Amino acid sequence: MKRKEFRRVIAACIAGAVVFGMIQMPVKAAGNVEAGVTAMLRQSLTDETEEATAEAGITAMLGQSLTAEENTEPETPATVCGYTNLGIAQVENHLNIREGAGEEYDLVGKLPVDAGCEILSQEGEWYQIQSGKVTGYVKGEFLLTGQEAAARADEVKSIVATSVTQTLNARVEPNTDCSIWTMIAEGEELQMLEDQGEWLKVDVDGDECYVAREFVELSEQLPKAMTMTEIRYGEGISNVRVDMVQYACQFVGNRYVWGGTSLTNGVDCSGFTMRIYEKYGIYLPHSSSAQSGYGTRINPNEAKPGDLFFYGNGGGINHVAMYIGNGQVVHASSSRTGIKISNAFYRSPICVTRLIND
Repeated sequence: MKRKEFRRVIAACIAGAVVFGMIQMPVKAAGNVEAGVTAMLRQSLTDETEEATAEAGITAMLGQSLTAEENTEPETPATVCGYTNLGIAQVENHLNIREGAGEEYDLVGKLPVDAGCEILSQEGEWYQIQSGKVTGYVKGEFLLTGQEAAARADEVKSIVATSVTQTLNARVEPNTDCSIWTMIAEGEELQMLEDQGEWLKVDVDGDECYVAREFVELSEQLPKAMTMTEIRYGEGISNVRVDMVQYACQFVGNRYVWGGTSLTNGVDCSGFTMRIYEKYGIYLPHSSSAQSGYGTRINPNEAKPGDLFFYGNGGGINHVAMYIGNGQVVHASSSRTGIKISNAFYRSPICVTRLIND
């Protein structure tokens, strides 16, 4: 029997007994007894009310708790520069990314110094990671993780402007009245140097120019991995061209240094092509503009691996890259990305030259 029902029964019994007894009592005594019974009944009802109130309060609390649980959605993991489990390459030049968890596996890419990656899993001393278009394995001893990685990301991250229009005009000044410096393809990423409201100052292969904010998307980013996918040479490509491309691509991920000529310690765009061609007995000056005067000019659509693509502003040449086939070039791009592989038409080329006659 529940407590409240028990109390009601007891109260009823007491009341009945008292009424019966009162019939036998004098009036004054009966009055005193009646007052006592009334007080007892009132206390019983008060206790019931308090219990009911307490039960109602508990029910309300439980209801609120259940409602809160129902409305609580899983928290989204915190991200750092787009990564939920961040790793950062802690190396002098680049960190090799391999096909499997061991040094016997082939290279599939390279992580430049301070490049970010998503850590997918761990196998012993190796991490499986994903960065840019590359998924593979790196040695854990060369990767910052956890709070160390987050702290380093705050120090080295940059704001990147990604072109969201088919052809993005990069201008010499922050207005549409000035000349176009170069044209950038859709999807290309440029490091933002300064936010000027409707215009952004950006870095294009080491030079400064301006793009309209409305045609780009901004994001905080870390350098990404460079792919080492197989080059498709096509038919009729000589061994020297194949060898030249393979030689050049081994330096992908190395540092860009303005005025540099070292393929391992730092090089700029013309220093890179100068050193590559030098290995094959062709000597070029350390200037992209001067290099464009060597060889024979050809149609960009006729380019073969080893040919040189030249880029510039308004007809003036200020950047050079080497074609590697499959619509791609390898070049020393900027201090942020180092030596990298890009779409050959990431900018509109001014001219293409051929120095290897085969």
